[in-house]
Amino acid sequence: MRLLKILGVIACAICLTSMVYAETQSVKISGDLTVRSIFRNDYDLDKNNEAGAATRTGLQDDWQTYFMTTTEIQVDADLTDNVAGVVRLYNQRDWDVRAKSITAATGFLPGANGYTATDDEFGIGVDLAYIELKEFLYSPLTLKVGRQDLWFGKGFIVGANQQDPQGTINADEYTSVWSFDAIRATLDYDPWTIDAIAAKIMENAIQADDDEDLYGINVGYLFDIYNAEAEGYWFYKRDSSIESWNIKDGNTIHTLGLRGSMDPIENWTLAAETAIQFGQYVGSRKQLEQRDRSGWAIDVSAECRHFQDEFAWKPKLGVEYIYYSGDKNIEDNEATSEGTYTGWDRMYRGKFDTAIREFQGLYYATAQDARSVQADQTPSYPDAADSNQHQIVVSGCVQPTDSLTVETVYANFWQQYETSEISNNTREDQGTYLGSEIDVVLTWDYTEDVQFGLLGAWYFPGDHYNGGNDDVATDLVGTVQLSF
Repeated sequence: MRLLKILGVIACAICLTSMVYAETQSVKISGDLTVRSIFRNDYDLDKNNEAGAATRTGLQDDWQTYFMTTTEIQVDADLTDNVAGVVRLYNQRDWDVRAKSITAATGFLPGANGYTATDDEFGIGVDLAYIELKEFLYSPLTLKVGRQDLWFGKGFIVGANQQDPQGTINADEYTSVWSFDAIRATLDYDPWTIDAIAAKIMENAIQADDDEDLYGINVGYLFDIYNAEAEGYWFYKRDSSIESWNIKDGNTIHTLGLRGSMDPIENWTLAAETAIQFGQYVGSRKQLEQRDRSGWAIDVSAECRHFQDEFAWKPKLGVEYIYYSGDKNIEDNEATSEGTYTGWDRMYRGKFDTAIREFQGLYYATAQDARSVQADQTPSYPDAADSNQHQIVVSGCVQPTDSLTVETVYANFWQQYETSEISNNTREDQGTYLGSEIDVVLTWDYTEDVQFGLLGAWYFPGDHYNGGNDDVATDLVGTVQLSF
């Protein structure tokens, strides 16, 4: 009798399992493993600052040498009735980073020889977790609900919500977490595409009016000549997370823009994007009233692939100009300023062209700028790379062999409005030239699955930086990546 019960249970399990598998059309498992060795020096542009540079992530010594690993596993499940699900798990960590737990008062605290390991070093996080419903209620409509990537155009406005939720890496620009908690509806009327999104960036406290949200509509069109495309968009960022003593509402940023690209002749691509911003600005907890917002930005580029078919090394050349408007009242006292704020808000930009400069003011601060941050103000650095800046980027790429690629970038940066350093409660005038950067990237495809990389980047400060705070910043990053 017991044998019959066991056989019955097994038969039921087989039937149920068969029913479950019948609902799944296919399951794909993919992922990647990336190991980086990072050597960087003088990110604060002050080689004599032995205590380290003030940054968004704490103090940084002049020389940093360490390793970092990023691991990702993704499961794509294609189910019946145009239903799919995607889940991606990740772990990102600096190798065996430990914090000092020794003080003059207490001596050794618990830990390995006076050091304490990072708690979440081996924690597993969720990067993607969304449901995709194709032909939802209406054949051209696709609905995605959950944690997902959002990238529109070249990622100039919306492309990345870069995060390090577990606080386990120091080089946040290499985070693998770019995703948004969002709902996205896509209407595909070929050649038209219409996207509508609603994303929760930060829920500071449930039922509290101090969140950060993103809403938007993006309309794209593909032309049947010149490989041309065009997009128009509206994105609205509502940021009430800034603490203010006098103003209930926070920052509101409406961003309207147009983007287009085309190949006017074979192997030449021209692209342009421009956007304006309006709304309200709050930048200080002591600010008495909201300030009107009026900013704009432009990105114009050209790429030449004409010589790829003529030379064995397949050379490619590019040039790009980017401008972010600056605040005309940047020297005013934030509490009493009543003028229109004309600076640019970076929104959720995912496109970065250089390895060092474009992350200053976002993840890193120079020693000079750290002193210039006003008290009682939302962290905002006068030389930040996402506002009050012009930049020209010239790039080149060659392939000496089928498996080896060499890319080079030369960039120049300068401010629209001159800013001053605050030192001992006095302002010292600075020049508008921020500096230049050279990046060289070598990529070797060892196999179809394994790739080696080497980045060398040097940022040369300009006359914006005073003596003693104008040392060259260096970034050397070796990479090995396995993809499957």
